[in-house]
Amino acid sequence: MGKKAWLLKVERLWRWKTSGLKWKRVDFQVAIMDNLVFRVLYVVEAVVVVSTLCFFFLCCGCHV
Repeated sequence: MGKKAWLLKVERLWRWKTSGLKWKRVDFQVAIMDNLVFRVLYVVEAVVVVSTLCFFFLCCGCHV
């Protein structure tokens, strides 16, 4: 009986150690929302970069 209890303890520890290696299920709606937010932020960032560049050339011109 001693060996069997030890084996059960080892199995429980092994399951606990490998549980961090498993992929968690990603909800389909979360993936769609993530893609939508990424695309919106991509467009916002592009607008900010282009407007900053235009502001620089309007204010400083080509004198720098």
